[in-house]
Amino acid sequence: MGKILYINPVGTDVFDKPMKEYLEQYKNPDNVLHVTSLSKGPKHLEYYSYDAIVIPQILKEVRKAEKEGYDACIIGCFYDPGLKEAREVGNIIVTAPLESSTTLALSLGEKFAIIVGRKKWIPLMMNRVKEYGLVDRLTSFKDVGLGVYDLHKDEKDTERRLYKAVEESIQEGAEVIILGCTVFFGFYKVVQEKYKIPVIDPIIASLKHAELLVEAKKLCGWSHSKICSYESPPTSEILSWNLEEII
Repeated sequence: MGKILYINPVGTDVFDKPMKEYLEQYKNPDNVLHVTSLSKGPKHLEYYSYDAIVIPQILKEVRKAEKEGYDACIIGCFYDPGLKEAREVGNIIVTAPLESSTTLALSLGEKFAIIVGRKKWIPLMMNRVKEYGLVDRLTSFKDVGLGVYDLHKDEKDTERRLYKAVEESIQEGAEVIILGCTVFFGFYKVVQEKYKIPVIDPIIASLKHAELLVEAKKLCGWSHSKICSYESPPTSEILSWNLEEII
């Protein structure tokens, strides 16, 4: 059995309950899932500055989760904010939606497209795709012209916008579609049924990725490598520099 914490890295709990209920349908029944959000901070991460603000709080949540016996944390934003930093400061599994979704997409088709809410989001997400070495597998980003809090206001309108973006993506050679926002939760099924193409829901992908890595760690001892990229900072420095309240 694994204990997993899904962190909504925003200063509102408005998404916690619906996401918990949604993910309960997909999690391994042997695992325990909790969903939480930040006590303060921006209520969405549509701007780079907001993204930067929440990273210290994400690090604190991951360290707290490890102390409380969690096996994994999911950072629930498609920007993957603080993913590498969180793997560095903790010894538990940490996943995030963009990395998890693209990892899955690589096994489902040769090329994938990512559909986002607003154009504003694309440059940072493209930087992540480049960082992960996946530019050659990406056909394009498409946007539906909606912000985070607009995606579920009129779900039929959101579906129509998604259909247009998916049709364009397929024409460009995409074999897999990734929904590039965690608040797209619930839309993948109707789009997938219409176009008979894998459509990846990023919060499901990050959960299943976390479950796989928790199992791999318990059965095989495989976890985030600590010899280079994710080497942890010395505890002595954290204590002597009074950083424990920050990370």
